[in-house]
Amino acid sequence: MHPLRQIALIAFDGVQALDVTGPASVFSAANEAAGHPSYQIHILSPCGGAVTSGSGVRLLTEAIGELDPGSFDTVLIAGGNKAGLSSLARDAGFADWMARACARSRRYGSVCTGAFALAHLGLVTRQRVATHWEGTELLARAYPALTVDPDALYVEDGKVWTSAGITTGIDMCMALVARDLGEAVANSVARMLVVYARRPGYQSQFSPVLGAQSKASHGFAALLDWIGEHLDQPLEVSLLADRASMSARSFHRKFTDATGQTPARFIETMRLDRARALLPSVASLKEIAARCGYATAGQMSKAFVRRYGVSPALFREMHGRD
Repeated sequence: MHPLRQIALIAFDGVQALDVTGPASVFSAANEAAGHPSYQIHILSPCGGAVTSGSGVRLLTEAIGELDPGSFDTVLIAGGNKAGLSSLARDAGFADWMARACARSRRYGSVCTGAFALAHLGLVTRQRVATHWEGTELLARAYPALTVDPDALYVEDGKVWTSAGITTGIDMCMALVARDLGEAVANSVARMLVVYARRPGYQSQFSPVLGAQSKASHGFAALLDWIGEHLDQPLEVSLLADRASMSARSFHRKFTDATGQTPARFIETMRLDRARALLPSVASLKEIAARCGYATAGQMSKAFVRRYGVSPALFREMHGRD
């Protein structure tokens, strides 16, 4: 007899519809892929009935009061607009139900900006968490004891799972399925949902260029593109400063202010991101190192381990080769 895991997806007026329907689709597809019922999905709200998402799509929900908070294996709060999340977090009955449900569940968490509700309710205090890229700085300021990861697609910290923006809830829930039912079932779910690839949690919400461009002033946009096209070449600050028509000292300060990273840190991030993308290919480590601007494979490996905690060789083994 296979266990039937009860899944609670929390919705509210103003919810992001895909934060609910994406995870629901993953767990539903897992039932089909596994060949037997593995999950029972409940879309819940404080009062039950229809809730209207931010896009106008209405979702039919069950009332939390009708269900035992101790019966759920997994509880996830969806993201949504500020007014909806604030109203949800201020609901005393919901707060009590969530405290009991999360205490007794095997795991709980959030999709996208649902992390704000978790934090407000005290359900995350000192954990490492993810949220939508637009809210990472705000969440970190509002709850300084949290470690807000601005890059990860999703984060697992103990029994708490949190994901970044919207579609990353699908990535996180496929990881939950893989944990429960195995990689083969999760891969089958990805094929059913026509997901291009199962993205690991450490993968950035954006490429380093897009992430920097979301912060950088227009004056650096062209330079960021140029750096991405010349990673195999020496990229000294003096060269970049010349391209930006600035002194090296002024460039270093303005670039750091604009992108949130020093030039050296940004270039290393770009190179390691490129290496990570190339490692599943058949290219040798020496060739990948050269294409990413490292003098030797050993130099690249040292930087890769420092940043990601695994060697390039182990990363390649984990993620396969084409």
